[in-house]
Amino acid sequence: MAVRTVFDSASVSVFDYRCEAKPGDAPFVEWHDAFSVSYVRHGSFGYRFRGSSYELVAGSFLVGHPGDEYMCTHDHIGADECLSFYFDPALVDTIGPSDAWQAGCLPPRADMMVLGELAQAAATSRSAIGIDEVGLLLAGRLVDSVSGRTRRPQNPPARDRRRAVETALWIDAHSHQPIVLDDAAAEADLSPFHFLRLFSHVLGVTPHQYLVRSRLRHAARLLADDSRAVTDVAFDVGFGDLSNFVRTFHRAAGVSPRGFRRAAKGDRKIFQDRLTAFSLR
Repeated sequence: MAVRTVFDSASVSVFDYRCEAKPGDAPFVEWHDAFSVSYVRHGSFGYRFRGSSYELVAGSFLVGHPGDEYMCTHDHIGADECLSFYFDPALVDTIGPSDAWQAGCLPPRADMMVLGELAQAAATSRSAIGIDEVGLLLAGRLVDSVSGRTRRPQNPPARDRRRAVETALWIDAHSHQPIVLDDAAAEADLSPFHFLRLFSHVLGVTPHQYLVRSRLRHAARLLADDSRAVTDVAFDVGFGDLSNFVRTFHRAAGVSPRGFRRAAKGDRKIFQDRLTAFSLR
């Protein structure tokens, strides 16, 4: 079993699991050591849990509850890949009934699978949403699905709306620094789960989306007004990887950072070509 840490914070950790077991390999007993949700993104495996046997295929979810015994089998095909989210017990208490985590597994469900693919996009930097944010969305959807509960959107009171706004301003002021959901939630004095729901409801974007867009806004300002190298701009505004900055900026602006700088310096052809392309659609 190959394991790679994708993300790690006090409340949420994410791991990439790649199992190479094949038919004929002897299964063995294992125990869940945390509350977890694992998205089966490739392959298949059997899951023996509480006297029952299940077959998990791509799109299924494995649900972990601390202390539960289980066994994975590969009677039909070999190899599988999972993106797994592990949650702090204190965080789980804020999401909903903990007995929902004893479901063992969930079959492929459209509402869960789309979040699984969103998580995969976040894990590979193809989405502006934070991987920890998707994890909390998955956890909330899991609890709602198993318990049959429907969460009704509520209009936050003025005090909580102020929390969201003040935290957004704090994120913008510190966007050049590493910020994860736990940090922003602590600034708002809320649990990460409730903070994510409040922030998204009040401002229309998730905290990580706002963080990325703040960094892009600061980058655009530097590219237009400053002569420092694009690499320096990327790191100065908080991007830890140049290629991710270039890709994210291009997706947002429609041009590369260097193209944006040329346009800011008077090269009208950069955006004129884009306007022409739009008019021909």
